[in-house]
Amino acid sequence: MHSGQPEPKPRRRAPVLNILAACVAGCLVFFLSGCFLISGAVESTDSTPDGGNVYVGFVSAEGNDTRTVTTNFPNQTLEVTVFAQNQNGQMRVEILDTQNSVSLVVDGQAEEQARVGTVQTNAAGEFRYRVRTTGAQRGAFQILYQPTNG
Repeated sequence: MHSGQPEPKPRRRAPVLNILAACVAGCLVFFLSGCFLISGAVESTDSTPDGGNVYVGFVSAEGNDTRTVTTNFPNQTLEVTVFAQNQNGQMRVEILDTQNSVSLVVDGQAEEQARVGTVQTNAAGEFRYRVRTTGAQRGAFQILYQPTNG
């Protein structure tokens, strides 16, 4: 039974909407994957026979990142001192043990915060730390390490 009127054409999405949908999906995957965006970064590391340090300064930072510090001290207990400071937003620096559990936490604030703890290195002389930021601005953190006397 044909009524004599043309059948309506199926609606098609405009190409722009397809591109927009793909961009939104890509952004969600990007943000949910635990990325770390940092701008204006100044980073340095130094390792000596007596210890070493890691310094990271930034204009702004967002997200999470887990990093590895390679030291000259395989399978040793290190004393670590963490300094953290940021003017706005939130920043947390976590020192991780060999099982990736948090062994020391320092939250950045407008006034510099510092904490001391210990961490065991692996056979390659490495330990890991994690940085978590949300809208952090004008911040820096430093990790000093040296072998313990015991």
